[in-house]
Amino acid sequence: MFRPKVPTMPQPTGLTTPPAVVETTAVTPHAPASTAATPAPNRSVVQLTPGTVLALVGGGTAVVLVVGAVLVSMLLAVVLTAASVAVCALTVRSVIARR
Repeated sequence: MFRPKVPTMPQPTGLTTPPAVVETTAVTPHAPASTAATPAPNRSVVQLTPGTVLALVGGGTAVVLVVGAVLVSMLLAVVLTAASVAVCALTVRSVIARR
């Protein structure tokens, strides 16, 4: 009853197509085409003005503060959960000890 039943692979019935014939072809090596070095396109230079530097520093500070607040709140949630579990464990232990 608890033994697995392995299905058997049935043989194909009806018309089947014969396997395709594979013909081999000869490979002839050839010299690679010479590739001319193309110059890199002109890239625009990023200029940092005092305003953009201040914006980058402000943005980075905001990101650090937000991530820090999220991590501290998660740590606080873990601490509160552990404290409540400890209080519940002490309560249950004292109730059981009185009986």
